[in-house]
Amino acid sequence: MLREKIPILIAANHPNSFLDAIIVASLFKEPIYSLARGDAFANRFFTKILMALNMFPVYRVSEGVENLEHNYTTFEACQQLFSKNKIVLIFSEGRCINEWHLRPLKKGTARLALNAWAHHIPLKILPLGINYHSFRKFGKIVRLNFGEFISEKKLNGDLSNGKSIQQCNALLKEQLEQLVYEISPDDKTSIEKIFPYHIKKWERIILAIPAAMGYIFHAPLYYAIHFFIKNRANDHYDSIMVGSLFLFYPIYLLALSVLLFSFTHSFFCFLMLILLPVTALCLLHFRKK
Repeated sequence: MLREKIPILIAANHPNSFLDAIIVASLFKEPIYSLARGDAFANRFFTKILMALNMFPVYRVSEGVENLEHNYTTFEACQQLFSKNKIVLIFSEGRCINEWHLRPLKKGTARLALNAWAHHIPLKILPLGINYHSFRKFGKIVRLNFGEFISEKKLNGDLSNGKSIQQCNALLKEQLEQLVYEISPDDKTSIEKIFPYHIKKWERIILAIPAAMGYIFHAPLYYAIHFFIKNRANDHYDSIMVGSLFLFYPIYLLALSVLLFSFTHSFFCFLMLILLPVTALCLLHFRKK
């Protein structure tokens, strides 16, 4: 995505754990810096990985009052990024829940913006509604609804006044309510209407055989991960599934190719490294209604 060279704070809802950040980051050619829950940084090893991925911790009271002072370090890092016209992603609801619903906004987004404006940084807030058609199925449809920029000019009064936080959040909430879909979890009809995806009958006929092959070859890996995490991941299921497949799928493909080669002694088995992902793509489209 091309953009004007100004500092941007993307303020989004948070329905699907770190998968939200991955999807948003994939839209831009430049790095996206995102704020994540502080308890993910409890381990030094994981902290180094997360920091390498341009992620900064934000601590809540539930994660220890003693950790709240670390938020000042994160906020200062964000201000440095804004001064260099970088993009920061914040999930304004403060926590992840798999639902089609906008939850109350925390104060972090407004505080970041007000602090930048107080230092004469021309920051703009970009509201973003992230919407998934499913939180458990693969081959999901995701709709990203961007709003209009919120700039300092849209606020009235002293930026140091506590009411400015409420005013900033009110402006953000007004837009996010239009960008985030409100759907009952049991309303399957509305979900299908809002997230339509159809293929023609002749396309399904063509895809049937390669899709069946895709299911047979990929089921062992997919269901092994699924059964391991389904009762442990809760609202992080999708993200952990995607992350696990990202790590293990190349190993799985190579292992399958080597196994077939041990039986056939034909180097054509290594074409599986190309053909299997194609069958998975066929299965993905075949499953659509």
